[in-house]
Amino acid sequence: MKHIYFVGIKGVGMAALAIYCKEAGMKVSGCDTAEEFPTDDELKKANIPVDFGFDPQLLKKADLVIYTGAHEGRDNPVVVKARERGIETLPHGKALGMFMEGSRQITVAGSHGKTTTAAMIATILKSAGKDPSYAIGAGAIGESAAGHFGKANIFIAEGDEYVTDHGHDETPRFLWQKPELLVVTNIDFDHPDVYANIRNVQDAFVSLQEKSSTTIINRDDHNSRILREGISFGFSPQADFRITHSGVGRERMFFTLEQKGVKLGEFALKVPGAHNVSNATAAVVTCQALGISIDKIHKGLLDFSGTKRRFEKTGEANGVIYYDDYAHHPAEIKATLKAAREWYPEKKIIAVFQPHTYSRTKALLPDFARSFQDATMVILTDIYASARESYSHGITGKTLVEETLKHHGSVRYGKDFFEVEKILERESGDIVIFMGAGDIYTWAKKLWMKNSKS
Repeated sequence: MKHIYFVGIKGVGMAALAIYCKEAGMKVSGCDTAEEFPTDDELKKANIPVDFGFDPQLLKKADLVIYTGAHEGRDNPVVVKARERGIETLPHGKALGMFMEGSRQITVAGSHGKTTTAAMIATILKSAGKDPSYAIGAGAIGESAAGHFGKANIFIAEGDEYVTDHGHDETPRFLWQKPELLVVTNIDFDHPDVYANIRNVQDAFVSLQEKSSTTIINRDDHNSRILREGISFGFSPQADFRITHSGVGRERMFFTLEQKGVKLGEFALKVPGAHNVSNATAAVVTCQALGISIDKIHKGLLDFSGTKRRFEKTGEANGVIYYDDYAHHPAEIKATLKAAREWYPEKKIIAVFQPHTYSRTKALLPDFARSFQDATMVILTDIYASARESYSHGITGKTLVEETLKHHGSVRYGKDFFEVEKILERESGDIVIFMGAGDIYTWAKKLWMKNSKS
């Protein structure tokens, strides 16, 4: 395999795998839309050429074409052209599983927190002198790319429960992996376009556990109890690795751990929130299972400075701090805003949320409406529709506004960036957090740059 062409290369999972392949010595290129993506800088740093658009003529010589479901999947014109020319084509999930073969596989799965936890594990191992391979769905990990080809026989990857190729292959993506160590951060109902209920989601995780040797499980998560016994972590007194204390310092989280009654000491984090304490504990357990000493784990955790789009500080201008976050599920919104409130207890926090997909917004509407309690004010936008959705399910951004007003006293509707900008010109805030999985990731940067010049 000499040349791989990635269709939809700017997606976070695709870009990470593309960078891994480039570092492994393969020729890598790809195509995507011209719009700005969180991965643009990392692809440029890796000298990976990106064609704009999906014209079949873009496909020159290639030994393999890897595609994502975000752009018509296997029905994308470039992918169709590749098959006509006899070039092998693979969906991203299946390709990732293929590249992991032959390595000690560390799969981090879960409805929330898998990106951060996988990045923490990679950071600790690197800090400890190991050189693992990894492909993690983030624009970047600190100052480094989210994909890497390492010399150690370890491969860390996220396990995504979404289907391999919607409409063609309904296999959950993570079932292409065969983990030696499986980390499950939590199980929650999401992706209502492919899962009818929480039990269907749980069944997918049970199938993944059947492929793994050892499972590291969040004892605090009720939905994860469907999994068979493994190594448990959490705040629960029944956890094998128990968080006995958690507190907030000046832009630091501190927590103490015990392993079956034996104290492991105090750990420090540069990222906020009890959810990140839980993620960090999962990383501690995983790295200890890989033979890393507690002293090195302490240092590695403190080296972790976060990932792109996870409570990412964009900048500060005129006394306002701007953050960008990927939160697109009610549980993630609540966790992000709770962490922000702990970090900044006396500040006015404005949450700007762009709902992602009609199906998710409709299925979880009551939960979304109750998820903003730690924000001083909420601004809700129009729904960012997925390319996979062809109808609106009878729901709009205004529907969410009306429902949220039942639970929060300060809610505004701004359909797009320009209307949100006007609202923020009238409303003063100390902290503004932009959240969502659509194109909202550019908004914090735009406002910060504009206001820093004024």
